[in-house]
Formats: sequence, C-alpha cells, structure tokens
Amino acid sequence: MTPRRTDGSASDTRRASRLGHGRVQDPDLRRCIADSTPVAAGGRAILLQIADPVVAAGVRRHSDFARRPQQRLVHTLMFVYAVVIGTASDSATAVGFVDRAHRPVAGADDVDRQLWVAATLFDSARRAHDLFGTPFSDARAEQVLAAYAPLATALRVPDDRWPTSVAAFDRYWQGALDGLRVTDDARGVVRDLLHPRFAPRWVRAAMPLVRIVTVGMLPERIRAAYGFAWGPREQRRFDRTVRLVATVRAVVPRPLLRLPAALLLRGLRRTTRRHAAVR
Repeated sequence: MTPRRTDGSASDTRRASRLGHGRVQDPDLRRCIADSTPVAAGGRAILLQIADPVVAAGVRRHSDFARRPQQRLVHTLMFVYAVVIGTASDSATAVGFVDRAHRPVAGADDVDRQLWVAATLFDSARRAHDLFGTPFSDARAEQVLAAYAPLATALRVPDDRWPTSVAAFDRYWQGALDGLRVTDDARGVVRDLLHPRFAPRWVRAAMPLVRIVTVGMLPERIRAAYGFAWGPREQRRFDRTVRLVATVRAVVPRPLLRLPAALLLRGLRRTTRRHAAVR
C-alpha cells in the first residue's frame, strides 16, 4: 500500500463516508488502537503479505523498496490509523491514495489477496500486544477485530468477507497460512526491506533489532520458507529482545505511545492540503 497523490474522486468520498460509520467511538478502544505497539510487528505483516505470490509480484514491480524500505511501513500505518480512527476526510484521502497506487498493479483488486493484506494487519497487531504489551482480552480482541473491518472494505473486500468473530478469523487465518508460497519476488523484497542499502543511517542502525523481531514473529513454516536461519541461539536473542522492548514500553508514558498515530494523521492532512493548494 504505497500512497500516491489522489484524485479525490467522488467515489473515494462516498466509500470513505461508508467507512466512517466504522470509525471507533469508544475512547478506551480508540486509545488501544492508537497505541504504537503494533509498529514492532510491521515487518512481520509485510513479510506475511508478500508470502502470497500475487502480492509479492505486485510489490516487487511497483514499490521502491531498495531505496526507501521504510516507506511501505509508514504508509501502511498511516492507512490503518486514517481508516480506523481518523475522520471521514482522513479515510477518503487514504482510500484515494491506495486506489491510485493499486491501479497499475495486476491482481491488486483480487478480493482474496486484499482480504489477506487486511488480515495480516489485525493478526500482527494482536501478536504485538501479546508479546510487548498487554495481551488482548477475549472481549478486546473481538472489539479490535470489528474495528479493523473498515480496512478490508477500504481495500474493496465485500463487507461479508471480513470474519465476524475471532474464532472465525482464526479459522480463516490458518487456512490462508497453509496456502502461502514464498517466491523469489518475496525474497527479493525481503532483502531490500531487512538489509537496506540506501536508508537513512538511523534506519540502518536499527536493522539488527528489526531483523530479529521480524523474523522471530513469523510462523515457523513461513520463516523456513524464506530461508531464515533459526535455532536455539536465534530464539534466545529473540526472547531477550522481546523482554527488552516490553520493559522499555512499560515505562513509556501512554500518551507517547499514541504519538506516532497523531503524527501520521497530521502528516496525511498536511499532504492533502499541500496537494489541494497546487491544483
């Protein structure tokens, strides 16, 4: 999901207004979703998305991972926050960005693929909270699943395809995982993502931590399919890293954990105003 300039079409606005009905109103749930803990699982979500061969081919041919590997993660997070907790205008802008980016990509409107992309966002958020924060209660997991439904709708997935319960989601998830196949396209994207050559220095400095977290969070079969080495030593490094991240997160004030969501939404609105001014 790589944003480009949107045409701001009427269809985008109508679709976003429908999405707006799914906007989270409950303050506690909004704070939960705005929490930046799932950022730690962003790499996992991308690797799972491109383990679908059609998604991998589209990303490899139409994304600039080699030069801007962090861009897809930033834009994906912006999309999530805009659609789930943003305003109707935020949703319209995000939907327009995604539609324009997907227009030249073969298979981008395939419902099964877009459902999978949306599903990885929910599952990775849930997994991140399990590892680094406070695990979702059963009730909270159901609430977050329902709140994430507009993400699928924004990707042109029919309303009735999004699972209506966590149990239904888990059944879908296992079946989808079993059908994944890691291709050379996916491995090429992973090289650019986890070993960036042109990223800013601070991004490259963080990559050892990012790699161990990203690879460690993958399901075992998918990790092996990518060819990542993983044994007792790597597992110990992963466990230590999880403890470190969880310890740091526990002492960070809650408002700071929600700051990335606010900054990303502010950036989205600033970009929208700038594009409107030059038309």
